[in-house]
Parts: sequence; structure tokens; C-alpha cells
Amino acid sequence: MLDGKMRRLIDPPLNRVGKRLAAQGVTANGVTLAGLALGLLAAGIIAMGGPGWAALLPLLAGRVADGLDGAVARATVKTDFGGYLDIVADFLFYAAISLAFVLRDPGQNGVAGAFLLASFYVNGASFLGYAVLAEKRGMQTRSRGEKSLYFTAGLLEGTETIGFFVLLCLWPAGFAPMAWVFGALCFVTAGARVGLAARTFG
Repeated sequence: MLDGKMRRLIDPPLNRVGKRLAAQGVTANGVTLAGLALGLLAAGIIAMGGPGWAALLPLLAGRVADGLDGAVARATVKTDFGGYLDIVADFLFYAAISLAFVLRDPGQNGVAGAFLLASFYVNGASFLGYAVLAEKRGMQTRSRGEKSLYFTAGLLEGTETIGFFVLLCLWPAGFAPMAWVFGALCFVTAGARVGLAARTFG
């Protein structure tokens, strides 16, 4: 829901930094993998029972890298594989953070974590399936910035997910209730996207 507004705010500074990194020989795929490594580091800290605030820095730094990889690509050469790697890294990051809270306290967080992961799975399928059909029909949009895939709007997008993860890091004990609510909203987002697909492709 907020990604379109956020892109307008963050893209100009990201593009400036991306140009500088590209001039120094940094590759977009390298930035993607660095961002993923930072996200997995955050997940490891959470899973091992470390304080949530300790996971916050690598988590946020990884998300900055996730924005920078596209900026570096725009300053050099955009490739289909780069877009593919980016989305795979995003989904791995989302899954890793959710799983980390389950591993942190399986008894308290197990069921809620499974529900959250299921909602991510369904929401991701609705997103990627729509992107495939949009590509097949030659549809284009830049409402979420310049992307390799067709990005549909939704109630919950990347911005809301990062905000959710930040809240979890600040209040790890609240994982279960927050996971139930966020997971339910993910299912609502997926359902809305299925409805949009029915109207667009039906």
C-alpha cells in the first residue's frame, strides 16, 4: 500500500548512491547478495535469542541494500537474472526472519509462525502469478519504481513488511499475536490480488 509513496521518496537518493557504487565497479547482483547476507545475519541473531535491537541494524542495512541493487543496475545494465535474483532473495529474507522467531521460541511461536509463513507463501504465489500473466500480455507499470517484474499494489507490500519486522525486533515477545494479525492481512492481500486477476485476465 505504501510502496508507491516510499519509492518516490527513496529512489532519488538511492539512485545517486547507486551511480557512485557502479562507478567503483560494484555490481547489482553483488549488492543483492550482500543485502541477503545481512538479512540472514539478522535472522541468525533472532533465532539464537539475541536482543531484537541487535538484529535491527543488519536487518535495516540489508533492506537498504535491497533498494540499492536496483539503483546500481539502472546505472549500469539491468538484466533479467538480476531481477530474478532480487525477488528470490526477498522471499528468502522474509521466510528467514519469520522462521527465526519460531526457532527462538517454538512452543510460543510455532503455530503463529507456521500461519505467517503460509500467508507469505500464498501471497507470494498471487504476486508472482499475476506478474507472469502481466508479462505475457505486455503490461507495464512504474507505480512501484522501475522493476524487472510487474508489481501489483496491495494492502501489504514491502514497506509494511519491513515495518512489521522492525516491530517484531523491538517487541519479540509479541510475535505470536502480531503474526496472526499480519498473516491474516497477507491472506486479505492475496485475495484482493486474485480478485484483480479475475477482472484483468478473466
